[in-house]
Amino acid sequence: MASISVEQAKQELAELAEQIQKHDEAYYRNDAPLISDGEYDELRRRNDALEKQFPELVTADSPSQRVGAAVGEGFGKITHRVPMLSLDNAFDDEDVRDFIGKVRRFLRYDPLMGALVVTAEPKIDGLSLAIRYENGKLVHAVTRGDGTEGENVTANALTISDIPKELPAGVPDVVEVRGEVYMSHADFAALNERMIANGGKPFANPRNAAAGSLRQLNSAITASRPLKFFAYAWGEMSEMPATTQMEMVETFAKWGFVINPLMKRCQSVEELIAVYHHIEENRATLGYDIDGVVYKIDRLDLQERLGFVSRSPRWAIAHKFPAQRAFTILREIEIQVGRTGALTPVAKLEPVTVGGVVVSNATLHNEDYVKGIGQDGKPIRGGKDLRAGDTVIIQRAGDVIPQIVDVDLEKRPEDSVPFEFPQVCPACGSHAVREENTKTGRMDAVRRCTGGLICPAQAVEKLKHFVSRGALDIEGLGDKQVETFYELSLEEGGIRTPADIFTLRERDSKALVKLRNREGWGAVSARNLFDAIDARREMDLFRFIFGLGIRHVGEGNAKLLARAYGSWQAFYEAMVKACDHDSEAFRDLNDIDGIGMTVALALTDFFGEQHNIEQLDKLMKEVNPRSVVVADTSASPVAGQTIVFTGSLVRLSRDEAKAQAEMFGAKVSGSVSKKTDLVVAGPKAGSKLTKAQELGIKVISEDDWFDLTGQSSS
Repeated sequence: MASISVEQAKQELAELAEQIQKHDEAYYRNDAPLISDGEYDELRRRNDALEKQFPELVTADSPSQRVGAAVGEGFGKITHRVPMLSLDNAFDDEDVRDFIGKVRRFLRYDPLMGALVVTAEPKIDGLSLAIRYENGKLVHAVTRGDGTEGENVTANALTISDIPKELPAGVPDVVEVRGEVYMSHADFAALNERMIANGGKPFANPRNAAAGSLRQLNSAITASRPLKFFAYAWGEMSEMPATTQMEMVETFAKWGFVINPLMKRCQSVEELIAVYHHIEENRATLGYDIDGVVYKIDRLDLQERLGFVSRSPRWAIAHKFPAQRAFTILREIEIQVGRTGALTPVAKLEPVTVGGVVVSNATLHNEDYVKGIGQDGKPIRGGKDLRAGDTVIIQRAGDVIPQIVDVDLEKRPEDSVPFEFPQVCPACGSHAVREENTKTGRMDAVRRCTGGLICPAQAVEKLKHFVSRGALDIEGLGDKQVETFYELSLEEGGIRTPADIFTLRERDSKALVKLRNREGWGAVSARNLFDAIDARREMDLFRFIFGLGIRHVGEGNAKLLARAYGSWQAFYEAMVKACDHDSEAFRDLNDIDGIGMTVALALTDFFGEQHNIEQLDKLMKEVNPRSVVVADTSASPVAGQTIVFTGSLVRLSRDEAKAQAEMFGAKVSGSVSKKTDLVVAGPKAGSKLTKAQELGIKVISEDDWFDLTGQSSS
């Protein structure tokens, strides 16, 4: 790894965490991945490499410490008794040899002890599900979620014929069978035909169809979908009915579950690789999607000895298949504006079938990728100098996201011209900019629209953020309500900009169809929403700044800015002046401890856009951000200290504890390190408490915290 400072590593890890979380939510929660498996794996490999070099930067919410994505709205939540972890990946035969070598070294497994038996089975491309039985009766079914907590989809799982409702007599009292919900190719094709015939939108692939069908709020819809289930793992078991992986899965078959007939025991690396290539060569004949082969150490006592590392077991690995490819013609390059303002080039292709899916679009990542050269004028990795009319090779990376992997320059039309990337947003006409990383001097790969408050491509996400819990926190105006209001015209009571939220009551009084008469609403719920909106006409300044959704201005930076400027008027005037980067206002902005050039440029990009100023002026006629009252923390016993709260706090929520500590002049951290001054530990405190004790850091209880800060014990 090239030389990198601690600060540079910290910033890159924060950016990686943000990207990985976004892609986890897209894949696990929304069933709509945004990048290829390979690109996602590369993000995680980079994250792991940085954390290995700088272990002190590993945080509790690091991508290396979590799995999947948080549970979405609409389903009840159930905590997994045994976490549902993910697997590490192998991408070639050497990775498999390395995996077996590491297992042998960890176990000190001498070849004289006999063969190290490993199972191999197809990796089903579907949705993970855990099914719990008590006294032989099915009690609930739960999706993976974030690995700790999943969605309760019991009613939907009961409609799947492959899942037994009861287990035979003699099974353990508690049984949790895990596996994959999927859809066969034939059923997928038939479902899409019905969707199209009924005027619906077809699914992109069987995995999305299976995930979308299982996560229906109406179980009748799930029942109409041809879902299947393969059992291959387990969670909590009151008694183990077998001693090996293979015997456990065979036991599932005896209990009435469907297991994969291709699962096999292997006694050498060569045999594992031979099974992998056999399955790879025959995958097209299976009738369902797989994206690799999973290897697991067969003996359960060895699995227990091997244990886990961060988010995955040491005793298993997924050997991924290479993506499938095909030739086609690039007809044109279209610019799409994402929900975060990113301008993304998309290849419009002559339709071609790749891996059983008709592909007519492919991601082109960013403008450097299209040009084939970076800002320094040098060729970039993966860049292709793509042009309309080119003959290209398409790959369904991870068998999901199509991408262009090569171009045949010999077939390029003589009249082709280089693609010119737009400098303004095609959706709203605002300037589109690329940020410069002030530490590395490199330009951001993505060009973004600066019209945050007015760009229609970003509007829904900006509105969701504006009313979210950390911002204005308007009760009754959640994500689904925002989406519904955005689809209405202003005359019908629609919401297109933040200012529209605060004129909703007045406009509703003049609308032909009142909110109280709309589906899902009533007189009480409509009145409650209007009252909740009015209650947020005054809010803390930092919440308002955070709610504007300015790039790089998270809750922490919003608090820094609020404290630095004190009032909205002072902040607003300073930001407008700071748009002149030679001004004293810009220098003052940069001098705020914790802000820095990246945030300063993002702020001036936002306030330098006249469209945003016009929307802010409209908004300020409706709201009144409260000026900051700076508390005197000179007498505080924890002023200037770094504090970590861990365990289950009884008298405070985690947000309340953080707010209290900051009120007393302390800084709250999510992880324990040598820089930690104090740990407040509640019941069930785990690794953070252990680390604090190892480092000799002072640890106190929640009650001690109240005593220390002189608060009432009542």
